[in-house]
Formats: sequence, C-alpha cells, structure tokens
Amino acid sequence: MDLTDWLSCSGCGMLVYRKRFDRLSMVCPDCGKHGQLTAEQRLERLLDAGSGTPVEPGPSVHDPLAFEDLVPYTDRLDAARSRTGMDCAVRVVRGTVRGRGVVLAVMDFRYLGGSMGAAEGEAIVTAAEEALKHRLPLVVVTASGGARMQEGAFSLLQMARTSNAMAALDEAGLLTITLVTDPTYGGVAASFSTLSDVILAEPAARMGFAGPRVIEQTIRQKLPEGFQTAEFLLDHGLLDGVVPRGELPQVLESLLALGSPPDPEWGPEVTDPVIREPELLSRRPVEQVVGLARDLGRPTALDHVAAWGSEFVELRGDRAGADCPAVVGGLAELEGLPVMLIGHQKGHTTQELVRRDFGMPSPAGYRKAVRLMRLAAKLRVPVVTLVDTPGAHPGLEAERHGQAHAIAECLRVMGSLDVPVVSVITGEGGSGGALALAVADRLLLCENAIFSVISPEGCAAILWRSGEAAPAAAAALGVDAGTLLSNGIVDGVVPEPAGGAHRDPAVASELVRDAVVCALRELREQDGAALREARRRRLRWFGTYRERVAV
Repeated sequence: MDLTDWLSCSGCGMLVYRKRFDRLSMVCPDCGKHGQLTAEQRLERLLDAGSGTPVEPGPSVHDPLAFEDLVPYTDRLDAARSRTGMDCAVRVVRGTVRGRGVVLAVMDFRYLGGSMGAAEGEAIVTAAEEALKHRLPLVVVTASGGARMQEGAFSLLQMARTSNAMAALDEAGLLTITLVTDPTYGGVAASFSTLSDVILAEPAARMGFAGPRVIEQTIRQKLPEGFQTAEFLLDHGLLDGVVPRGELPQVLESLLALGSPPDPEWGPEVTDPVIREPELLSRRPVEQVVGLARDLGRPTALDHVAAWGSEFVELRGDRAGADCPAVVGGLAELEGLPVMLIGHQKGHTTQELVRRDFGMPSPAGYRKAVRLMRLAAKLRVPVVTLVDTPGAHPGLEAERHGQAHAIAECLRVMGSLDVPVVSVITGEGGSGGALALAVADRLLLCENAIFSVISPEGCAAILWRSGEAAPAAAAALGVDAGTLLSNGIVDGVVPEPAGGAHRDPAVASELVRDAVVCALRELREQDGAALREARRRRLRWFGTYRERVAV
C-alpha cells in the first residue's frame, strides 16, 4: 500500500483514501470533519465551470509602519505570496452559481492566517463595489484569525471601511450572504462577515470576536463544550443555518433565486376563495369555534409551506443571542413569486408543542420577525404571515428580555413596511402576541379561527370569576369569524373544509394559498408609499365613529 495515497483525518484520526477525500470536497466520510479549502478550491466548487471573471482590487499601502518583530513584515508578506500565489488573503471573482449571477469574495487562511490588512479591506470593498455596479448579490466566504497587527490602526480601520461598503449594498437592496468557515475571528467577525442578510456556516466552524483562549484567561472559567462553534451560534440566534459543504451550492441557488427582484408581470390565474359578506358565513356556537381553532390537527405554518410545494429557505435567529422555535420564517416561493414567510409554529404532538413552546413566542421570536421583515423591505418582496398562537410567552425570561418592547417594535415595523403585507389567522389569534404578526394590508381569518384581546378562559376568570363562564366570555368578546367580519376587524374569511381544517389539511392549505395569492395580486399594483399610507389610514379608523376607510 502506498501511504501517500492515504491521509489521517484531523477530526477522528481515521485513514481516508486521498482521492475520495478530494471528491468529497475535503470532508471526512467517517466523522464529517470539514478540512480547509484554499480560495481557488472554494471557487471551483461554488462557481459554474468557466463562469468566473477575476476582479482586481486597487493598490493598497505596503508595510505602512515599516514593522519588524522577529521577522520583517515585508518578509512575511513575500513568504505568503510565494506560498499561495495570491497578492492578499482575499480572491474576488464575478461569475454564476447554477446560472445565477453573483460576486464572490473568498478568504484564504494560508495567507497570514487570513488576517485583515489594508489589502484585504480593499478586496472586500472592491467586491461590494463590483456587486453594486452589476446589481448582483455578494457572497463572502470567511476564514480569518482577525486583524493584522503589523499594520496597526490601518488594519483596525478596515473594520469600519468594509462595514460601510456592506451598508451601501443594503441601501441598494442587494442580497448579501456570508459563509463562515473555520476559523473566523476578530475584526473579520466583527465587521463585514456578520453584516450580511443571510449568515451560513459549515459544520463545526468557529466564529467570535475574542478567541476561546483569550476568554478563558480573562474570565478564568472553563468554556462550555462546543462554545463558538456553528452549532452553538445557531442555537443562540447568530446564524441562519449550518450547511454541509456538499449542500451549499443548492442552498445558494435557492437563496439567489428567492432574493432576486420579483417578476413585475406576476399574476397567476387563481380564483379568490375569500368570503367578504358576513351573511354568507355559516354560524356555529362560539365555543365550538374555539375548540376547532385549537384543534391540534390544524395545519401549522410549516405544514402550509410543505403543502404549497414552495421553495423555502428557513432563516433563523434574532442576531442578539437567541432563536425562538415558536416563530419560523424565511424566503419562500409562492406560485413563482418570492415572499418573506413568517409564522407562529405550534405542532401536532406533545413533544412538538413543548419544543415549540406551544407556539408562544419569546422576545427573540418577535425580533427575528422584525429582522426578516426588514430584509423583505430591502429585497422588495412581499411579507406573508400565518398567525396561530395562544399569545406571547408570559414567562420570567420573556419579561427580563423585553417582551413588551419586542412586540411594540414588531407592530411599528410591520406597519411601516413599503412592501405588500398579507396576514392570515389560521388558528388562534391570541392577544398582542398574535397582533404583532398581523398588522397587514389585508388581514384574513380562516373560517374556524379566532382573534381576541384575551383568551375566553382568561376573560371568564377575571370578569366572571369563574372558568365555567368561558363560552359566555367567548361570545361576548366576539372572537368568531362572523363577528370579526361584521365589525370590520378582518377583511375576509378563508373557507375551510367541512368540519374544519383538520379534516382535510391539504384542501385547507390550498384555500389559504389561493387567498394569499389573490390578495398579493391586487396589492402588488400599488407602490410602497401608497401601501404604507393606506395601512396607516386603515389603522387610524379602528375604534372611532368615522366612516370606515375602504380597502
């Protein structure tokens, strides 16, 4: 056996056939450990063959401080150039990923640990300018130990320089994506890499401002297992997803497609199922409606997406330290139209309900929703929300982390969006926790859903001083579709299969989809300013004696 044909995995120590390791893009077939790729290898695996056009950054200062430690800085630069064949630690290329135009800026850790100096900052800024010039998304692939000490404050200022280059892409409405690879630390982590709209990471990739050794020495505590790994960051709301290397091209293709400008001619031929006249609704006892709204067989937000057959890329995290499982969201495709889909998520079993906090969002859930709404506004895609919650989570931690503030910000941002917003209450619409995702141009209610300021049981306990009065409280609160439509609270009612949505979830989902498509078909004819003004004018009417504003 020729030992040169084999290598030992740095993760598990197993021997791996080198050619197989190369075919798997440097991923161990036994433990899944992702080996480092050079910038060139990364570009070969991401770009369509023959599509890459190099983009040359402008000249940068060379050894601005005449720095010398044990080795002159100029010697270190010469050695890095000789070893990598690169002029700096970043390669910039314009090309296509599965036919979608993109600008890529890829870091190479072999070049002085991927540290960021003036030349690297210039490369990132050049990549952003190239994306701006050609109106293309920007994808950055990071691998860095942080700022380059040998360039002093020149290196430090690259953080601000690159961050503001990303801001220009935000202002232009261009999608930005970061792929975090191992390791990504310091000034790179604390600037352009974490400012992208979507942040993905390879499995086990580490990212942070300070390295674990520095943190342990400073706080004199042992860090938890997996600290700063991609999986840790995902759980703490700092990433949108952890994507194995082999799946990355497909995920990028989906994101690039869903982040593209919507087709101005979009308008599928779909029949509107929405009922807008209260007298056309079948009435049933309100306590029966409450029971149907809470039935665990009703389709959840993720059930609806799956039934619609939509392309969907879930985006996770509030970017402030948490990810709430009771709120799901991401870019989706609805009959060919990119939308930002956000919804409460319950579940069908006790295990699912517990994992999803019974569909009761924490502040992180509302902050995630706000982040996704702002991204929708940037990309000029409509927002669709599916509402089904007993209410916002009432726990100690929720209050400690600003539940009231998070709900209020959701209400403000949603009302201020300059893209179409359609909300459907598909089950329970409980109090401010539901309203936070229901400030819309068109507010629809499924036939057996409810919408209320408080649960009937809560109202009965407070005002009747007896839980047995819940049916009377429900009737008094007017939580049912007929009352809500008569009072102008909702704009229309989405019919359900006979007996309720749980009887035929597929048909129920089809009706919701058609209702949303028809609402968006109408709303997309209006510009952003008109949408925002009409939404605020509509909100101005509620609770006054003024004549109802037409919608």
